[in-house]
Amino acid sequence: MPNAGNASAQDAAQQDPKAQQASQKISELITHKFGVARARAETIAQAVMSSASKYSLPPALLLAIISIESRFKETAIGPNNATGLMQVVPSAHKSLVRNKDLKDAEDNIDAGSAILHGYLKSAQGDIDTALKSYGGSYAYAEKVSLRVKSFEPAAGQ
Repeated sequence: MPNAGNASAQDAAQQDPKAQQASQKISELITHKFGVARARAETIAQAVMSSASKYSLPPALLLAIISIESRFKETAIGPNNATGLMQVVPSAHKSLVRNKDLKDAEDNIDAGSAILHGYLKSAQGDIDTALKSYGGSYAYAEKVSLRVKSFEPAAGQ
């Protein structure tokens, strides 16, 4: 269930024609490239745009992380009980995941984006260091950075 802050960010994204167009392109890309049903792809695209706006993150970065972490499978479960699209580890981020359903696209993307935003602040804006913290290695950071480029046209960046 999205919180009130999320709802206002979604409303803003829906009112901005550029954000709306990017959301549609992202949705189409997710559907065609990853085989996600159109309605689910639209939900994911809107959640990405909302969280990107809320946490001042590039949408292409969030999309790259999701593609690597879960290949856009909302029910993905990984090591250490990593859950959902952004593979959030509940035990490592208890305060950020309280009252969130990590198998829900909006909750998961919001939690993952909040975690990444926190790492970015701790790293004083160094995206590679933040990605290393998120994924565990500089190789992960490099992989995400390369993948970002494939999502930038759809995300309007």
